[in-house]
Amino acid sequence: MSDFLKQFGEEIKKNIPGYIAVAVTEIKSGISYYSDSAIAGFDPELASAFNLEVVKAKLNAISALDLDQKIDDILITLTNQIHIIDISENSEYFIYLAVDSTKANLGLTKALLNKYKKEIASKL
Repeated sequence: MSDFLKQFGEEIKKNIPGYIAVAVTEIKSGISYYSDSAIAGFDPELASAFNLEVVKAKLNAISALDLDQKIDDILITLTNQIHIIDISENSEYFIYLAVDSTKANLGLTKALLNKYKKEIASKL
């Protein structure tokens, strides 16, 4: 599996403009299966740990409101970065991706992320 995730990371870095960092994290355990950062000091595993709390809070809100809904993704827009938390269809893991908003095309980024998410779902 690690070879597949390493290839996934290389594809993300090569094909997503403005790439900053990525991590693939299991929701239940919080284990990060893969992480990479183009910026020294930007720890995608630490970011994933905090974003896992965001995912869990939203899942709790959905449950408390008795909604028959699933999270597709969560988009967080910062001053010059976009952070995307993309949840797998089976809700077992998420891909955390950070990009530079001055270089990224959100539509292209989300389309590529959806493609990679489907590939990972078949492997994990």
